[in-house]
Amino acid sequence: MPRWIQLLILFVAAFSMSVPGVIAQVPAKTKHVGYLVWSSYGSRGNLEQSLLDGMRDEGYVEGKNLVIERRYVDGGIDQVRVAARELAALNPDAIVSTCSDSTAAAKEATAPSGIPVVMAFVSDPVGQGLIASYQRPGGNITGLSSQAEDTLPKMLQYLSEVVPAGTRVAVLYHTSNPVHPRLWQRLDEAGKERGANLVRIDISRKADFAAALDTIGRERFGGLLVLPDDNLTYNARVQLIELVKKQRIPTIFGAREFVDIGGLMSYGPDLASSYRHTAVYVDKVLTGTKPANLPVEQPAHFEFVVNLAAAKAIGVTIPQNMLLLANDVVR
Repeated sequence: MPRWIQLLILFVAAFSMSVPGVIAQVPAKTKHVGYLVWSSYGSRGNLEQSLLDGMRDEGYVEGKNLVIERRYVDGGIDQVRVAARELAALNPDAIVSTCSDSTAAAKEATAPSGIPVVMAFVSDPVGQGLIASYQRPGGNITGLSSQAEDTLPKMLQYLSEVVPAGTRVAVLYHTSNPVHPRLWQRLDEAGKERGANLVRIDISRKADFAAALDTIGRERFGGLLVLPDDNLTYNARVQLIELVKKQRIPTIFGAREFVDIGGLMSYGPDLASSYRHTAVYVDKVLTGTKPANLPVEQPAHFEFVVNLAAAKAIGVTIPQNMLLLANDVVR
């Protein structure tokens, strides 16, 4: 075989072997994602980090192949709607919404364009009219639900095990929360089944916390259940925990973030994990899956967290059987 033919064969073989490596080095097309949060970064920045970690797991790195347009709104619902319209006007590849109200605002803002909306954590999205069904959402919204309504019987059970039998239990209810009527209905049903004495304490703004907790203390309620899936209480959890400590009242919450800063107990989905897993849905819509045909995921499990230091501070004994059931014990 002529020498020049041998050299040509070697060159072609070497070039063929190098092509996959060259292709792998070509950066993917940059994706633009809107992020709509009814909160300040200080209250929910930890959840954004969980989402970014999940995006990195899916191959998206901010500043390389991912641009995130953030809209944190620390004001009223009208400002949330304005922020949603701003994001929709940017025509991103998708928008991540982070609560019931921000999802409703994103749905309205994207109605003309059909920009995909991915819910990070929303309770009863079917009942709220955000999607048609869990299996076939329809429209342009998909993502994760919180199933907070399913946690309420167990929340009441756990609280009942650390307060005296027959004690009155206060229930903190946010009058502007679109899912709290449904959650209160479900809790009331569970209370009647257990023979619990539940009393609803209404709040509409952060300024109502002090008066609500004063009422709970003055009327000698034996326990407090804070209805979950609520931006108001979650965003102001530091203030709420301080007021609860002052009244020395056994309280159960719907997210461990309350327990990590001094709350007694929580039962509900792992928020950080939910936000991280939201990235899987973002990736699906970014790569062409239609939200209408992408089933909304419901939590596979809930976590029960107990704070023994908080229990000691208010003179409450956590039964050993409850500690064995706990997914985590804060000491």
